[in-house]
Amino acid sequence: MTGYGRARNQDERCVISVELKTVNNRYLKISIKSPDIYAPLESQIDKVVRTKIARGTVTVTVRMSLLSGQNQYSVDTTVFQSYWKQLSAVGDELGITTNIDAGRLLHLPGTISEEGLDTVKPEEDWPLIEQTLSEALDHLGEFRTREGESMQQDLERNGQLIKDQLDNIVEFAPQVVVDYRNRMHERVAELLREAEATLSQSDLIREVSIFADRCDINEEITRLRCHLEQFDAFLGEPTSQGRKLDFLIQEMFREVNTIGSKANNVAIAHCVVEMKAAVEKIRENLQNVE
Repeated sequence: MTGYGRARNQDERCVISVELKTVNNRYLKISIKSPDIYAPLESQIDKVVRTKIARGTVTVTVRMSLLSGQNQYSVDTTVFQSYWKQLSAVGDELGITTNIDAGRLLHLPGTISEEGLDTVKPEEDWPLIEQTLSEALDHLGEFRTREGESMQQDLERNGQLIKDQLDNIVEFAPQVVVDYRNRMHERVAELLREAEATLSQSDLIREVSIFADRCDINEEITRLRCHLEQFDAFLGEPTSQGRKLDFLIQEMFREVNTIGSKANNVAIAHCVVEMKAAVEKIRENLQNVE
């Protein structure tokens, strides 16, 4: 699920800000961007995020600035010159003119050094970072909750569409065998008239019975109804049910597909098309549900 959360706190020495961004992913993937001095804390940051988020690609950005002008930035001329010479050498080797923008070089790693960070002790800053991270996660949770409510409404709407089409199929199903029997009777009667032969009623009944058994969809209808009941139950759960719903929709699609292949009827086929479209919409949404 997509979302955004941000928080900022400070103590007597520094200001900590945490920014969280999430995008859709079937699995949980966490990317942490922080000052190099906080690299030892990344595993702790990861652990806190996992307590609140189960699915999605999460980008965590931690920023720190010292108070009272303690931050002093300076250009590392050795690194800057090295970048410049390498880019110029590449241009000469390839025979192209390189218009080097000095401002862009300042964005490359190592060109800007920040003095004062040598006094920073990561573990001492961890309580403030953890507090700020938790607040950012709370804001992110509020954002994702609003999106989740909208997504749930869409899931419920498509679930109801499947139920309505299934009710239509239940009404059409008995007519399938009747239509087949009538078509079979007319076709056989026409052939027998031309051949001047007769067909016993028992033979016709046997043929129709075989067809009725082959196109019987009662089991599929029953299973699909059970899946839909479970679908509604999962949507009503207060905890994350994304993975269970993802599996359940696969089972629902299997039943819908079987109904379409077994029921030799145009009206039922139209219902199946609508059901498949609804199932596909649910499947797309479930890729984003935590």
